[in-house]
Amino acid sequence: MVFLSDVEIVESADSGEIVESDDSGEIVSTIEVNTGLDKALAAYRKLTEGGKEADPLTEQQETALEKRLSEIQNREVIDTIQEHEPVELPCEKGKITIGPPTLTRFEKARIMGARALQLSLGAPPFIPIPKNARISLDIAMEELEQRVIPITIRRVLPNGDFQNIPIDFFQ
Repeated sequence: MVFLSDVEIVESADSGEIVESDDSGEIVSTIEVNTGLDKALAAYRKLTEGGKEADPLTEQQETALEKRLSEIQNREVIDTIQEHEPVELPCEKGKITIGPPTLTRFEKARIMGARALQLSLGAPPFIPIPKNARISLDIAMEELEQRVIPITIRRVLPNGDFQNIPIDFFQ
């Protein structure tokens, strides 16, 4: 028979477990400790309480805080990544479902840079060269404004799903 006075509790720093063993060295039980969760709960409590200068919480606020902390502590931790096959989301009726309905500044820069490089390497322009164009980047900007560059933008979601959007669909 094992008595509480006979049980030695040792916390393992590297594995995050508390191991209880008796006098003979036999392990009675192990309890897994999530120190990251404990620190997060303590930080949440400090933020909610407001520090030393703030007024103490009322009884109702304290019970609400304890309820929120227990909800956080009882959340299911997902530690495995579910396999997902990327799927193309179609552009139905010219509707853009991923991202803003306009080109982002990064997309504009990428398009203009690639097209300016093509023009500087001898590719034929899609528009008559404007009189005020001094460099290939000026021609690329004008082509982008007139939407004559035959290019498609691929926007990707974090799960791998993507949408290929022709440049004509952007506002």
